[in-house]
Amino acid sequence: MTFILWLFIIASFVLAFIGLIKPIIPSVLILWIGFLIYQFGFDNQNLSWVFYVSMILFTVFIIIADFVMNKYFVNKFGGSKLSEYAALIGVVIGCFVFPPFGIIIIPFVAVLAVELIQEPNLSKALKASFGSVIAFLASSIAQAIIMVIMVIWFFIDALLIN
Repeated sequence: MTFILWLFIIASFVLAFIGLIKPIIPSVLILWIGFLIYQFGFDNQNLSWVFYVSMILFTVFIIIADFVMNKYFVNKFGGSKLSEYAALIGVVIGCFVFPPFGIIIIPFVAVLAVELIQEPNLSKALKASFGSVIAFLASSIAQAIIMVIMVIWFFIDALLIN
C-alpha cells in the first residue's frame, strides 16, 4: 500500500508540472493532492505546520502572481483592459486548440484582434499581443520555480524530518 500511495503522490506532482503547459490543469492545487495523500495516507507521518503555512503562502503567491503578471505585461506593452481579458480567455481556449502551442498562439491572436478592433494600429496591436506571450512565459517560469521549491520542501519534510 505504501508503494501505491507514493505512486499517487509522484503522479500528482508530475501532473502538476504538466499543468504548466496545459493551463486547464490547476497545477499548484494538484500539488496539494500529493501533500494530502501523504498527510492522510500514512500513519504517524505528518508534515509540519511550518510546511503547510509555507505552502499556503506559496499557493496564494502563485495565484496572485499569475494575474498580476498578465495584467502588468499586457499593460506594459500598451494593451487595453479588454486585451487583458482576451489574453486570459485565449489561454483557456488555447489549451484545447493546438496544444501545447495554442496557449501561446490563441492569446496572441485574441489580443491582436481586440486591439485592432479598438484601434486599427497594427504595430500597437502586435506590441500588446507580444506582451500577452511574455506574460504567459514569465508566469509559467515563475510558477515552475516555486513548484520545484514546494516539491523539494515536501520531500525534505516527509523523508528527512519525519
